Amino acid sequence: MLSFLKNHPFAVETFFETSLVLTYAVAKDELIKLTPECLSLDTFDDKWAFIAVAMVKTKDLRPKGFPRFMGNNFYLTGYRIFVKYTTNEGKRLRGLYIIKSETDKKKMSLFGNLFTHYNYGTTDIVFRKEAGNLTVQSIKSELDIAVNMDNEQASLPPRSPFRDWKEARRFAGPLPFTFTCNHKTKEVLIIEGVREDWIPKGVEVIRSHAGFIDQFHFRSIVLANAFIISDIPYYWKKGKTEIWK
Repeated sequence: MLSFLKNHPFAVETFFETSLVLTYAVAKDELIKLTPECLSLDTFDDKWAFIAVAMVKTKDLRPKGFPRFMGNNFYLTGYRIFVKYTTNEGKRLRGLYIIKSETDKKKMSLFGNLFTHYNYGTTDIVFRKEAGNLTVQSIKSELDIAVNMDNEQASLPPRSPFRDWKEARRFAGPLPFTFTCNHKTKEVLIIEGVREDWIPKGVEVIRSHAGFIDQFHFRSIVLANAFIISDIPYYWKKGKTEIWK
């Protein structure tokens, strides 16, 4: 019963007031050790794989179809690997494999861990907007991110493997699908996200310290891109499972 509950048993909707995602390029040989066997890394130039830190300010998060007054507002951070999965029907899906999630509310952590495999923890998260800059910080999680949202001539990070923003946008999270793999049952849980008017804007990064990513001590890692979106309705469909081949 508990296993069923964790498989995202109903659709969930919310409103993204702000979603900031920084994506790091890591040598694929280093990142593959964090990726389950049912998934393959989504790579660039056959050299780089990607891990992202997503920082989201949500509004009215609730089961889909419930009235807004029953929703809750949360700050969320998540650490995801860009992956691919081929379904039993042969369809290739691009998406994200979640390795850790955090929230500022114990309520979200409790229900998130009851109804998903997202591995939620509770932490301090602060969003600040001032003079065109957005800062996201957490003392407990050793997170200190700052970007300039208003620089229309923003450049990619200096060592980014991408040649331009068009290439970089292919690795702008979140992607349409999220995956969880159960090694005991050989099941893959597929969750599809639905959004409209999704136009990520590239932003200039001022600071980019993420303690969770630093703990892996990757030898080859560079900041690849940073994108922001604002004021977007979003919902996740009920999860679907299949046996991986």
